[in-house]
Amino acid sequence: MSTALTHGSDVLALTGRHLRHLRRTPEKIIGVALTPVAMVVILGYLFATVVEVKNSGGAYREYIMAGVFAQVGLSCIGITAIGVAGDLGKGLIDRFRSLPMGRATVLVGHTLADLVTAAMSIAVVALTGLLVGWRVHGTVGETVAGFALLLVFAYAMLWVGALLGMVMRNLEAINGVAALLLVLFSFLSSSFMPLTGLPGWLRAAAEWNPVSAVSEACRQLWGNTGAATSGSYPVEHPVIVSLITLSVLIAVLVPLSLRVYRTSAAR
Repeated sequence: MSTALTHGSDVLALTGRHLRHLRRTPEKIIGVALTPVAMVVILGYLFATVVEVKNSGGAYREYIMAGVFAQVGLSCIGITAIGVAGDLGKGLIDRFRSLPMGRATVLVGHTLADLVTAAMSIAVVALTGLLVGWRVHGTVGETVAGFALLLVFAYAMLWVGALLGMVMRNLEAINGVAALLLVLFSFLSSSFMPLTGLPGWLRAAAEWNPVSAVSEACRQLWGNTGAATSGSYPVEHPVIVSLITLSVLIAVLVPLSLRVYRTSAAR
């Protein structure tokens, strides 16, 4: 019990350290939220009269908002990867490793602090969406569940970033890979357009993309315009698919990242 309390206090201390750093560098929030906010404005107005959401006749801006929120989680990959790689390059993580704290403390503290950044960025995107006409039509519980799902997705992506930062370490390379992941997983999904026009094999890949599942789950929970029904399991049951997928991702990424963290000192 005392060991658990000690580790918990260490996590809180490191989380607080990162949050204090965030207060001195608020541009980190801008970096995470800027692309999604731009997508709300650009796509919401430029494509609103071009893209037809077939199954319910709903507004296109309502359709894209869930995908834009999911894009915040994808944007977190690069932020966390660069932060972890920077700490490794400066020897900061090596100094933490020499202290009497649990092996998970450093990475957990880092990801929890970045989760706060993600939550603040989601709030900025939500405000932007409200300004352009997006509305939630579900119950309070469903609305909260949708945002909770987004935070779980963001947390899974933060561990992707932590692993990427420890494996690559080179900041230029990390920027390139993070940008590729952002574009690939955002646009090979139902985030911004229905998948009905894609060829069969590509449509199947997009439907099983976790971003598609999370986006469609949020649309379902919020009562927003959804994707056209196709009979595929991830489209018909996006909440279940999202929960299973994110649980598996976190269960794999966390121990894998901790294993890499243990061996990174030898590199």
